[in-house]
Amino acid sequence: MDLSGRVALVTGGSSGIGAAAVGRLAAAGASVLVVDRDEAGATAVAARTGGAAFPADVTDPEALPAAVAAAEERFGRLDVVLLNAGTTAGQSGIEGLDVDGYRRIVGVNLDHVVFGLSAAVPALRRTGGGRVVATASLAGLVPMPGDALYTATKHAVVGYVRAAAPTLAADGITVTAVCPGFVDTALIAGVRDRFGDFPLLTADDVAAAIGTVLERGEPGECWFVQPGRDPAPYGFRGVPSPQDAGRPPEIQWHDDR
Repeated sequence: MDLSGRVALVTGGSSGIGAAAVGRLAAAGASVLVVDRDEAGATAVAARTGGAAFPADVTDPEALPAAVAAAEERFGRLDVVLLNAGTTAGQSGIEGLDVDGYRRIVGVNLDHVVFGLSAAVPALRRTGGGRVVATASLAGLVPMPGDALYTATKHAVVGYVRAAAPTLAADGITVTAVCPGFVDTALIAGVRDRFGDFPLLTADDVAAAIGTVLERGEPGECWFVQPGRDPAPYGFRGVPSPQDAGRPPEIQWHDDR
């Protein structure tokens, strides 16, 4: 992957998958804006990789437009956007709902992807195209019992990516998602001992998969990442087509890949 002269923006870039991805993008030649509410962490990662830090709460609708503007002002353009910030709910989401916690996970896991893509599109068009990768999860492809809220947000990210991608492909903007299994990061630190000998991904594993998606991903693809397997696009099944032969021609039903 050669990103010499290119500019990337990474949310949640102060630690875990985000920090590993910043390192990989910088090693490929990109100048990276590291966006995170942890200002000290973002500053440290940026200093280590020759980029710049942008402290922000990604749930704020104004934060990502400001980050995109900062990337263009500092580096002159924007080519790659990794919408990676994420959190867990810490509750089942079924009984005894903590509404503030619910709003927080939706804000971080879903709203920020919507805000980020919306903010990035004009800048990517000015560049002549680019790539956007959203960090979803295997919980965006299959249900994760015990964390219905996390599952709901990641399913929403997958659906948003798949629906938004065809709209932007004509502008040379490729929107994809990466869907890792369990990753040994701070998000699972509180329950790490429950995994025992279960194989876990590392942040570097996911960052490497993100690099592959940036090189080879097609619009709307959602790539699974699992230990011991090569990352690849997930194969979605199509829905049954309507029986009504007189349906409007603009409504197209087909098998999704």
